[in-house]
Amino acid sequence: MTTAGFAARPGELWFGDDAAVLGPAPVSMDVLLCSDSAVAGVHADLRLLSPADLGWRAVAATLSDIAAMGGEPWRLVALVSSSPEVPVSEIMEGVIAAAQRFGCPVVGGDVTSSATPTVSIAAVGLAPRGEAVTRAGAHPNQAIFVTGPLGGSAAGLRELSDPHGAPDPSLEAAHRAPSPRLEEGGAARRAGASAMSDISDGLGLDLDRLARASGVGVALIDVPVAEGATRDEALGGGEDYELIIVTGDPEGLRRVFLEEGLALPIEIGTTVADPSIRTLRGEVLVASGYRHDVI
Repeated sequence: MTTAGFAARPGELWFGDDAAVLGPAPVSMDVLLCSDSAVAGVHADLRLLSPADLGWRAVAATLSDIAAMGGEPWRLVALVSSSPEVPVSEIMEGVIAAAQRFGCPVVGGDVTSSATPTVSIAAVGLAPRGEAVTRAGAHPNQAIFVTGPLGGSAAGLRELSDPHGAPDPSLEAAHRAPSPRLEEGGAARRAGASAMSDISDGLGLDLDRLARASGVGVALIDVPVAEGATRDEALGGGEDYELIIVTGDPEGLRRVFLEEGLALPIEIGTTVADPSIRTLRGEVLVASGYRHDVI
């Protein structure tokens, strides 16, 4: 972990000292700071996934938070603890691969021993000053979009858990190596999105959080389900890392996505003035998903 495969930028000091030294953030940019952890047995079953998958997933989950603000990743720090049975070097392979894939160099970190393999990532992102998109900006009568079909990760886990099954490669990849929607988040910000959130814990739960933060209700007309997944997996499975986008200019959003060569986001409903409303095709929409505070 002396270099983690990255060369320090001129004027910066990365691995090898007590702390990394970073240059100033570019002028007129706000700094986004977020963190996330992946714990074996909680966020990943290492009987089904590799140690490298654990590292990849920790990076993807963290950078997804930057995507949900419309930002771009800049630098990250990785803290890895593990036992001899699950070598740190194997976990770091996944961390480095994801960091390279998503253009966010690892500048430092720490390793230690523990009974349970754990990866904690702290990431720094950038967004134009005053333009970071939060959960709290939605208004009534705005369109709600998601950036892609949902439930693929949960379906992949279900298939991997079936000892007699043959997992669909696309569903397996959705669970093993999810991708944060960084390009889509940036495009949504440039299109003037009012509010955003990533779908890490499940559409039902993450949309409820956005609605509560904005003080609006939601009335959905449809939920796009990934091929091979169920509607319940799409609503509450989580770990899809697609984005929820709320906008008062749906055509403008579509236009920017087209101009930037991105798959069009999928309109799923509207926000409403009554903050108590949560419906899907007129029926009650339950805030289903993974709750971190429930042990």
